[in-house]
Amino acid sequence: MTDVLIVGAGAAGMTAALYALRNGKKVTILEQDAIGGQIAQSPRVENFPTIMQISGEEFADKLFEQITEHGAEFKFGKVTKIEKVGDIFEIETEFDKLKAKSVILAMGVEHRKLHLENEEQLIGHGISYCALCDGAFYAGEDVVLVGDANTALQYALLLSSYCKSVHIVTLFDKFFADDVLVQALKTKSNILVTHEAKLVKLEGEKELSGLVFERKDKSLLNIKTKALFVAIGQVPNNDLVKNLVQLDKAGYIVADENLATQTPGLFVAGDCRQKKVRQLTTACSDGAIAATSACNYLMTKK
Repeated sequence: MTDVLIVGAGAAGMTAALYALRNGKKVTILEQDAIGGQIAQSPRVENFPTIMQISGEEFADKLFEQITEHGAEFKFGKVTKIEKVGDIFEIETEFDKLKAKSVILAMGVEHRKLHLENEEQLIGHGISYCALCDGAFYAGEDVVLVGDANTALQYALLLSSYCKSVHIVTLFDKFFADDVLVQALKTKSNILVTHEAKLVKLEGEKELSGLVFERKDKSLLNIKTKALFVAIGQVPNNDLVKNLVQLDKAGYIVADENLATQTPGLFVAGDCRQKKVRQLTTACSDGAIAATSACNYLMTKK
């Protein structure tokens, strides 16, 4: 039996563990992939308070070291089932069966991928899914952005403020974004738009060097660039708990300001919840709030 069981060892999950541990609680963290979540893939982090520059991997390693020093228990494996029996949560993974007095969901999201050869190897080496995180590293460069909805256009406008040019390429013949963003795009002389072209090839082995698109008429469009920003959506990993929480239309978990879900004792933190801003700082904030709320919940149960 653990006091607080956390599903996910990204920034939100590990920060939640830190706060719960410092509150004297027994904490178990479950992770199915790698420690650190998405931030571990970022080559440089320059927007975290007090830290001028750090790699995402180093940030994750330091946080991992901090919470293990405080006594966090880590278990690897995919969670296959979570249910509440009375006041106790029963959790099954591919390897274990666990019990917990409270649970914090910090499963994060997955960026929708291009599913092209060499994509995984080029993440952090020219391919980015977050212009807020990595855009400034390509100041003065000609960059390419794939996407056609609000996030894509917001990224394009941001990138246009410090990149030499931003070439937006969409799969369809129009944007699926708010008109105010479409109109704002038209005022930027360094934003180029190509509709109805599909990305079919990534060039470069260790670093991205170019892109090949296929137009509707089957002709090819070759673009030389060091940076590709992909904004074609995110996929939350919340099917596991759909019977315990309320999900919005996009599949994100709905919670109150204390990050409590509709199931008492079940809390949520990080990108998997319904929110406007998904950044490293907000993930850590969520972790602190969710853990504090979980500890308060446990206190009432005493």
